[in-house]
Formats: sequence, C-alpha cells, structure tokens
Amino acid sequence: MSATETKTNSLPSQIKYIVGNEACERFSYYGMRAILVVFMTEYLMKSATDAKVWYHFFTQACYFAPLLGGYLADRYLGKYPTIIILSLVYCLGHATLAMWENETGLLWGLGLIALGSGGIKPCVSAHVGDQFTDKNKHLLERVFSVFYFSINFGAFFSSLLTPILLIKYGPSWAFGVPGILMAIATFIFWMGRKDYIVVPPSGNSGPAGFMTIFLYSLKNSSKKKPGQSFFDVALNKYSLEEVEAAKSAASIFKVFATVTVFWALFDQQGSSWTLQAKDMDLNFMGMQLEASQIQAINPIMVMLLIPIFTYGIYPLIERMGIKVTPLRKMSIGMLLAGISFVMIGMIQVALESGNKLNVMWQMIPYLVITCSEVMVSITGLEFAYTQAPRSMKSTIMSFWLLTVAFGNMLDAVVAKINIFTGPNEFFFFAGLMFLVSIVFVIGAIRYKVRNFIESTEGAGLTAAPSTAT
Repeated sequence: MSATETKTNSLPSQIKYIVGNEACERFSYYGMRAILVVFMTEYLMKSATDAKVWYHFFTQACYFAPLLGGYLADRYLGKYPTIIILSLVYCLGHATLAMWENETGLLWGLGLIALGSGGIKPCVSAHVGDQFTDKNKHLLERVFSVFYFSINFGAFFSSLLTPILLIKYGPSWAFGVPGILMAIATFIFWMGRKDYIVVPPSGNSGPAGFMTIFLYSLKNSSKKKPGQSFFDVALNKYSLEEVEAAKSAASIFKVFATVTVFWALFDQQGSSWTLQAKDMDLNFMGMQLEASQIQAINPIMVMLLIPIFTYGIYPLIERMGIKVTPLRKMSIGMLLAGISFVMIGMIQVALESGNKLNVMWQMIPYLVITCSEVMVSITGLEFAYTQAPRSMKSTIMSFWLLTVAFGNMLDAVVAKINIFTGPNEFFFFAGLMFLVSIVFVIGAIRYKVRNFIESTEGAGLTAAPSTAT
C-alpha cells in the first residue's frame, strides 16, 4: 500500500451494480430450477428417476461451463465483455423454455441456460474481487457475504413465486418470468460499465496458465532434479512467478477435490428432497404448499444465518481462543452436510413405515444443511479468489464451480444405476460425506495459505504463506 493511500471501511460504490445483477440473475436461475423436476414429472410425464437424472445433468452442465467462461475472460475477452455476451445467451435459453413446452425445447433451453449461467459464474465472482485494492481488501469477507446474501434473496422469492406461476398460468409464464428477470440483471450490470475496475485479459502473451505449466512439467518429468517438486522442472522454460502460480493453483485443486461430495448432497434439495416432500403432508397452518416451494426455506435461512455466523458465532469462537480459518469452517460445514442426510434418511424411514409426516419435519435437516452451506460455500468463494494468482482468477473460480459439476455428476450416476432403495440412498451419501470430510481435514492441515489481491501498485502476493488451520 502506498504512503498516500489509507484504508477505508466503505465498500466500492460499483458493487451495487454487481449485487443487483446477482440478485436478479439468481432469481431467474433458481426460479427456473425450482420447477424443473415437477415440470418434467407432471407436464412431460417423465419418471421420477429420469427427472432426477435430467436435473442433475443440467446442473452439472451449468458448472462445467465455467471452464469456458473463465478461460475466455482470463485469456481473451476480459470479465466484463464475457459476462455481457453470455448473459444474452442466458436470456435466449429462458425464452426457449418459455416458448416450447416439449422435450426439444427443454433440451435446447437448458443447454443455452447452462452455457450462459455457467459461463458467467466465475467471471462475476472474480469481478467482485477485482473491485478491491490494498486499501479495502480487508472488506473481502464482508462483500462475499453480501454477494451471497443477494444470491439467496433472489433465490428465496423465485422459489416461492415460480411454482405458483406454473400452477396458475402454466410453463410459459413460469419460465418466462425468470427470463424477464435475467434481462433486468443484464441491464443492471451494464449500468455500472463506467465505474468498474477492469482487469485486462492476459492474452497469449501473458503469464503461462496452469495447464501450460502442468503439461510442460509432465512431458519433462524425467528431467526433474533431486529435491525438485513436480512443477520445478518448468523453471527451465518459465519464470519463477509463473511456476509458483501453478503450484498455488495445484494446491487449491487438491482442496477443491473433496468439496465435490458436499455439492452432491447439497443439490439434492431440488431433486430427492423435493420428491420426498411430495409424499408428505404439505398443509402448514392452513396453507396448502407445493413440494417445490419447500426449497425456499434454504435461501431465507441463509439470509438469517449469514449475520448470525458473521457477527455472532465466529467472533464468539475467536474470543474462546480458537482461530476461525476458512478451511476450519469448511471442515465443520462438510460434517454438518453428512448429519443433514442422516436426518433426511430417518424421515424417509418413517414415511416408508406408513407414517404421514408433515413437511415441516424437513425443516430440521434444511437448517443443518444451510448451516453447512454458509460454512462451505461462502467461505469457498472467498478462499478461491484470495488464493488464486492474478492471471488465474476466473480460471480458479471456474475450478471451484467445477466441484459442483462433479457433485451433480455423482448424483446423476447414482440415480441412473438405481441400486439404492428408499432411505438407503440418503444414508449412502451421508457415509460418503463423513469419509470425505476426514480426507478434507488432512488436506487442510497440510495446506499453506497465499493471498493474491489486486493492488494499486500492481497485482501480487500480499501476505506471506502461513498455515491454514
């Protein structure tokens, strides 16, 4: 930080455009996704198993697309142009779903939405971080909480509204309204074009990317000298800064790999948890709810829990002398996800024993998995950004999102092979989550923290490596 620059506790003014965009975009995405399983089973007459497979393959595609979006943003177009272009593709996908209420329309619509939604994901998250410099980098944790709050603000209202639109006005309006919100989201983001801090793409002449360093090291591994790491052989051709960036990225990928199973559990709220809700008593205090509306409890819980964790639980733990680090938060969060699936499995046992339970019983596991989400997902966004070298910001964010894709791939495969019956599937995922949590903790203990933040003097490593746990 320069001598003339002082710290500020005010968020950058342009953040309001990004947060507004995110709220509307998430309304469009979660609103559309909330009714997908019901639309496929009740309007396209697909089986529950096929609907789950389609749902998770679509979600998987949404989180593979960030690889393309991140690559285009970091190497060629820059984040702002990539977001604008792919947002228009996103709008076209919603329009396709609204106009063609058949399997062909579903296929094309979901494909365009996956490309648009997934492509902008790493760019928007990284673009948030780019608005911060040395004078306000200490506000990153706060802004990612605000950013995540906006996501759930949009998700809450869309999860309540779109099921009603589907019942009263049919699929055209139920898919069309989210499309209108996506158009508004694009306009709001465009309004901030003159205020954004824009980090230019590195281009082919910029620093070598992770895959370039990785492939070179792999091809020349026989030239590695005693005491050198896998990537050190690349020093024969690339700079120390480029090789260190690749090492940092590799360390992040190791941490990310185990998060995949968390997303396999979390995203079942829209499939297996919704299908379970259809078999429960949906009457609550005289109101007849729709099974797909139950998902709305997750975003409202997130909005309530974010300030509780940020201003209550985390400071309390710190005052007890226990350091609250990102990887410690994520470790506890993953364990909680497993516990939530034990709970949802017990509900399924009760249902198959002939008990007609009220859907409010699902609120307990919803609370547990939402606590898990706050500790894993919000923290993961901040962790992915701060640990990524400048030339790889969007790419690293895309790899974070790729964990969601692989999680949904696991869901789709398990649903397709259909070897579990009743509650056994829930217990399988719970056991898998507990096992992977142990692996995550071991990796977290070995991880060394690096913090890469934009600087007014130029981008670089702003903090010496330190233990993460």
